[in-house]
Amino acid sequence: MDLFTKLKNTFTAARQAWNLADGKPVNTFKMSDIIDLFSSRGGGEYGDDLGDLTYLTCLKVLSESIGKIPVYLMTDDKQRVSDHETSYILNVRPNQYQTPAQFFTYLEYCRNHYGNAFSFVNRLANGNIEGLYPLYPQAVQIWINNTDKFTDRAFYYSYTDTRSGKLYWISPEDMLHFKSWITESDGLSGRSVRSILASTLLGAKASSKYLNELYTNGMVANLVINYVGDLNQEAQDMLLETIEKQARMKNRKMITLPADFKAQPLDLKLTDSQFVELRRLTSLQVAAAFGINPDHINDYSKSSYASSAMQNLSFYINTLLYNVSCYEQELRRKLLTRKEIEQGLKFKFNVAVILRGDPTQQADVLQKLVQAGIYSVNDALALLDRPPCNNGDVHMVNGSYVRLENIGEAYKTNGGEENAESKE
Repeated sequence: MDLFTKLKNTFTAARQAWNLADGKPVNTFKMSDIIDLFSSRGGGEYGDDLGDLTYLTCLKVLSESIGKIPVYLMTDDKQRVSDHETSYILNVRPNQYQTPAQFFTYLEYCRNHYGNAFSFVNRLANGNIEGLYPLYPQAVQIWINNTDKFTDRAFYYSYTDTRSGKLYWISPEDMLHFKSWITESDGLSGRSVRSILASTLLGAKASSKYLNELYTNGMVANLVINYVGDLNQEAQDMLLETIEKQARMKNRKMITLPADFKAQPLDLKLTDSQFVELRRLTSLQVAAAFGINPDHINDYSKSSYASSAMQNLSFYINTLLYNVSCYEQELRRKLLTRKEIEQGLKFKFNVAVILRGDPTQQADVLQKLVQAGIYSVNDALALLDRPPCNNGDVHMVNGSYVRLENIGEAYKTNGGEENAESKE
């Protein structure tokens, strides 16, 4: 029996064990197991790279951007479906611990920081979805069947609970898997941005550590102690320890030295070493790897308030559009049945919430859309979070509009000749 057969049998046996509750077969985890899965997802490990401010800011911008966009189930004709089971899960309660904003924020954080984000789909006996439970990515492994024919290489997910030590085998149909934009050679797992920027982040952390040490020392450079004579290593260590202890005592600004000893500070000029310029360049490189605009990391050297709306549009097109598409496609293929997909149902993130301009721009856009008959009055009110009005669902256009082939018809008589009044 090969390794994959053993794994498959283990998966089947484990799944049968999950399916026993009160003596009846149930296609779900026990709730105690769900709590174990969810409560141990972090393990208290977040990585040292979060200490870099630019890296943390980029994670914050992307995670919060995805978390604040509502997602809807829609038909091909753009009608929202509110009576589907996923509507309540994705808009009200993904699980008993999180709101939708917290759920998607955590998934986007994991997708960027670890390269992969996982969420277990807990299904009931009737096939309905009970909830979506995010998993700690570092505890998830992907096991692939190593057959010669690559089209037969099925795979499963294994999850190890760091608290109880339990091992869970999860079918791909029951796992939402969101990968980063760059994946490994097999395409089944993503790579984290921090692994790509390892050398850049190393320099950023070194510069942050250097600045922290300068602040701790009161922005004073190292000292050179000049003296006449010769001291052994033990005497030198004792002298330096005494001076350092004296300098740090009660926030002193001065120290005392023995006779014939002189203290000479080393010249410290961050401008000469272009420290600020190099640090800013590193920040821009980290932001570029995430697809973040400089203004999102508080770099307004080439930005202005007048261009903020265009920058938001650029951020959506160049960065968020791909991320949102990955979420929409994964949710559709894992949370909908084949029949529902063939009927045209699909998930759609409402990106209008991040593309709204200032009140003047928003009013101008809504006015043009209503006048062109694209939006009804109630459609415009809904975007402004205002209640609908009576008879506001009618689409209106200017009554003088005619088809291109009918241009000039208003100036002709019934007999086909031009109107006499128009000639005059």
